[in-house]
Amino acid sequence: MPPTNMRMRASGKVFAACGLWMVGLGVYFLFLRPALLPEDPRFMGSSVEILLGAAPGLLRWLDHVFNVMGGFMVATGALTLLVACRYLASRAPGTFAAMTLAGGTSVMLMSATNFMLQSDFRWLLLVPAVLWVSGLICYLREAASGQVDHE
Repeated sequence: MPPTNMRMRASGKVFAACGLWMVGLGVYFLFLRPALLPEDPRFMGSSVEILLGAAPGLLRWLDHVFNVMGGFMVATGALTLLVACRYLASRAPGTFAAMTLAGGTSVMLMSATNFMLQSDFRWLLLVPAVLWVSGLICYLREAASGQVDHE
């Protein structure tokens, strides 16, 4: 178990911010996000009326999908916070690889997908991806500069 007296480095602070953001986004998906945003039918080249006529249960189904997605976002954010607060400072083996994989399959994929979809929120959703990369760079620079705590 990592010591509890380690100071949180820049990488930990950046990843803690990312973790909090993920929890917040997950809460939004669980409780606030409408099943269809105005950009959704626009991307599909349709209208809400046509979509609901073709698939009457679509909104109910999407509510379930976004509940699952929101739950996974909250869980990922909580685990990111744990890693940021406990494992980055101790430089636990595998931390960099895990954070690289987690970021690539969460915030990076989300950002890239929103650009592909021409989402109205694409520029806002680029921020967590940039922060994640910044956190990885900080983590590497801390090691290179000798800013590591040893047990």
